[in-house]
Amino acid sequence: MAPSPALRCCKRALNWIPVLFINLVVAWSYYAYVVELCVYTIPINAERSKCYLVIFHAFLAIFIWSYWKTIWSKPASPSIAFALPRAEKELYEKEQRAEMQQEILKRVAKNLPIYTRTAGGAIRYCDFCQLIKPDRCHHCSTCEMCVLKMDHHCPWVNNCVGFSNYKFFVLFLAYATLYCVVICATVVQYFIKFWTKELPDTHAKFHILFLFFVAALFFISIVSLFSYHLWLVGKNRTTIEAFRAPVFANGPDKNGFSLGFKRNLVEVFGDQAKNWIFPVFSSQGDGHSFVTRLVHIDPEQVNSILQQNDVFGPKRQIFRAPDE
Repeated sequence: MAPSPALRCCKRALNWIPVLFINLVVAWSYYAYVVELCVYTIPINAERSKCYLVIFHAFLAIFIWSYWKTIWSKPASPSIAFALPRAEKELYEKEQRAEMQQEILKRVAKNLPIYTRTAGGAIRYCDFCQLIKPDRCHHCSTCEMCVLKMDHHCPWVNNCVGFSNYKFFVLFLAYATLYCVVICATVVQYFIKFWTKELPDTHAKFHILFLFFVAALFFISIVSLFSYHLWLVGKNRTTIEAFRAPVFANGPDKNGFSLGFKRNLVEVFGDQAKNWIFPVFSSQGDGHSFVTRLVHIDPEQVNSILQQNDVFGPKRQIFRAPDE
């Protein structure tokens, strides 16, 4: 039974609580750093205060930019080309035998650039969205849609992290880490002075001490997640693929989409290095087809299939990697 509209509305509202929490923490950190530290604690050294404020605001701005780009980037969904044609859809819905349904899906899938299968070797089909899933695409129960190159659903951004915003998410983690580093590096000396009673007890003491503790705790948690996703980028894997290797015609292959560190990096961040540090979309491809290490399929045959499906944007070439 589908949930009522009122219940779905309440659920969507509750999903914003983690995002609200993060924004409240950032807002408080801004007050504690700018007002309590730079105004009340170190006003006697104006040059140092100005320097701190410039550095702090620079990292805060790009951190917030990356964070909100991750939140507001709509997850990319498969194109209409992956939906079953009307005739095949009617046959599929009328057919009760699973093996015959698979035959219908195979007839449609042979004209699509799809090389991954289920663990049982079947065509991956989403009954909710009623379409054949492109490679690396998965259905998100929270977003209630199929998401291209889905990595995971992140409650801290209340959004699916996938093809459309994965670069933004990695940059968000990077700049959140640097934001915490800036705070810890500039606050630590005043933290020690308050702790050792070198500075008088004022209303700023609580904010300075707590600011250092919070920044240090967030740094420890974020840097571990950031390191993990850098490893995923280097291997060209999603979080889902790290736990469950994609299945190809010749079986599971955890390195099926890996093209070497440099090409893996370019696939996420783009071929223009000047765009890597900014939260602007520069990932390669269209999210529907990916360069893969196909072993038992003729590359020329696969390339011809890709070229016939021009709805997927720039043609992707099949890369045959050396055996590892």
